[in-house]
Amino acid sequence: MSEPKLGVVAVGNALVDVIAQTSEEFIADQNKNHGMEKGAMTLIDETRAVELYSAMSDGTETSGGSAANTMAGFASFGGKGGFIGKVASDELGKVFQNDIRNQGLQFDTQPIAIGAHTGRCMILVTPDAQRTMNTFLGASVELNAEDVDKDLIANAKVTYLEGYLFDKEQAKQAFKTAAETAHKCGHRVSLSLSDPFCVDRHRDDFLDLVENHIDILFANEDEIKSLYQVDSFDEAKAKVSKNVEIAALTRGEKGAVIINGDDEFVIAAEAVDQVIDTTGAGDQFAAGFLYGFTEDMDMATCGKLGAIAAAEVISHIGPRPLVSLAELKAKAA
Repeated sequence: MSEPKLGVVAVGNALVDVIAQTSEEFIADQNKNHGMEKGAMTLIDETRAVELYSAMSDGTETSGGSAANTMAGFASFGGKGGFIGKVASDELGKVFQNDIRNQGLQFDTQPIAIGAHTGRCMILVTPDAQRTMNTFLGASVELNAEDVDKDLIANAKVTYLEGYLFDKEQAKQAFKTAAETAHKCGHRVSLSLSDPFCVDRHRDDFLDLVENHIDILFANEDEIKSLYQVDSFDEAKAKVSKNVEIAALTRGEKGAVIINGDDEFVIAAEAVDQVIDTTGAGDQFAAGFLYGFTEDMDMATCGKLGAIAAAEVISHIGPRPLVSLAELKAKAA
């Protein structure tokens, strides 16, 4: 079998992000009238998406989606990769296609010609830098097992799965097809749990996926505690170490913990002058870690690269790096 030419291929939601700053009062009002949960991701329909968009202040619009953001960071480090995700044959779909290909990433998933529009995620950032996400998934959830490019996955060292995509049965089947393809080729499979509310909705399916198909798991403290329904981080660590080869667990300002078998590595958070927006922090931590991993670096260096990428992205508005992460690699030495 030939050596894979790509580092990572991600399977995830193909969305366009709309990011705007807002007040605590706006979030409280939206919570009262629409059940918007501060700091969480809420799924919304197209009617609600149009309504919310009109109520938001002016913001930035960029192609996004959690796994696509990770791949943008991975490419910024100098990694070669690809993306599998579903857009529609509409204007936003073209924006997404062009943006991700301009990152140097391979993206060939066939768009939807008729039906759902390209999905979008409206992200509201409060003065405390917390992001509250409202997502209309649109065409992205139409991804199915037939969209999984097996040749592309066979050509990657790691297949990275986005937990946010897990809300439809056909997406779950796509995940399993992707994981089985990667493992048949002797490659690793990675998963991001994405959001504690997402974990709550699909805990049994996530547990099955983690225990039987995942080698590298990314989660923050709330997500990993939700997965195992425990109250403490230490309890969650003990459980996850039995299920996966590597667990990369982020803890905000406390940094991160990498568990690799019996070994544990505590990664300090990188200093940031001011935290502006936490959107994409976990996505970019995964980008840095996976770049290091696919370049055969040790666990501590992989974690350090993750922390560097996360620190860059929380220092500004938006979920993707604004500088070349390749230029920051030396800080991990």
